[in-house]
Amino acid sequence: MDRFTATERALRRAAPHALLQAVQDALATHYGAVSVDLLMADYAMTILQPVSELPYTAEPIPVHTSSPGRAFGAQQPYVVPDDRTGRLTAHLPISVRGDRVGVLAVTLPQEGYDAEAEQELTDVAEVLGHEIVVGERDTDVYLQARRANRLTLAAEMQWQLLPGRSCSRPEYEIGAQLEPAYAIYGDNFDWSSSANHLTLVITNGMGEGIEAALLTNLAVNALRNARRAGLSLSDQACLADQAIYGHYHGHAYLSTLLLRFDLDTGQTQIVDAGSPRMWRLRQGKAEQIHVEAQMPLGMFEDTPYSTEPFHVEPGDRLVFVSDGVYNVASPGGERYSEKALVRALTNTRLLPASQVPRAVLQELAGHRGPIDADDDAMVVCLDWNGRPNTD
Repeated sequence: MDRFTATERALRRAAPHALLQAVQDALATHYGAVSVDLLMADYAMTILQPVSELPYTAEPIPVHTSSPGRAFGAQQPYVVPDDRTGRLTAHLPISVRGDRVGVLAVTLPQEGYDAEAEQELTDVAEVLGHEIVVGERDTDVYLQARRANRLTLAAEMQWQLLPGRSCSRPEYEIGAQLEPAYAIYGDNFDWSSSANHLTLVITNGMGEGIEAALLTNLAVNALRNARRAGLSLSDQACLADQAIYGHYHGHAYLSTLLLRFDLDTGQTQIVDAGSPRMWRLRQGKAEQIHVEAQMPLGMFEDTPYSTEPFHVEPGDRLVFVSDGVYNVASPGGERYSEKALVRALTNTRLLPASQVPRAVLQELAGHRGPIDADDDAMVVCLDWNGRPNTD
């Protein structure tokens, strides 16, 4: 049995809460690792939490000014040699189908690290990521380790509802982020892909705290229920509308944008139910995309919904923002303008989709200044690559 296979088997056989110990033991045995650290990205995606005595962590490491942060941001191994000791530390990104989880930091003798070892350790980090995601069904260890602060109950409900914070396939890449990460209210996003389609849902919920989280939970699960029953996009909106109105009788409702992309052609169906705003960056030019606005979900009884056609081309970037972006005021009372958003979208055009939401929200925080946010803000970025023509 080769060393990678032995390490992979050790991880797959480990108890969910004991993955760190399993990877430490396996890498020490098979690769001569002197130390192995697991660094988990926090909910705000600004720090990496070193997991020590679980569920407690050591001092956090900033993403933007550290060696592990370079590996996390670039999603490539970053090696730091120490000629004084003859060792090196390889920082290896941990991600699952494009969803960035953290970094595996492995310190070992320099002579034991070559191109083959780097590839194997990169694969080990990927296996570890999958095992963490699966293990989170059965243990709170990794969810606790992600937290720099305590989540509000509403935020706990919202984060558990999300599919992830990024996702990638050859045809597209998605990145998304919510702020304030530890106290979000009703904003939400959801996606699901099949062999030939991608469905993306952007929700701008109303209200605060638990009530906002309950409303969004009802809406997202109603939409999932309809989607999994094979209903059309317009019927998904109708079913969710009925579920929300049946419970709240028009006293609570929420704005939602539903999109269904054909992965072969880029042909897209859109239902704009009082939605968050959508922007397109094409060939370096940012412009807002206007579609026919329909009633928010749950506002009136038996509201009919219809789809509108849209088309994306390879190289297009779509960015979706909630009203928590537009409503942010500076200390002097100046609202964040469309001009400022266009500048932020243009400035981030070279970043991968997974990093765009965080970069835009950082600009937003700079505009807001030291005051606390009075609404949650959401940014979702979709980069469309398209599917190669096989004719």
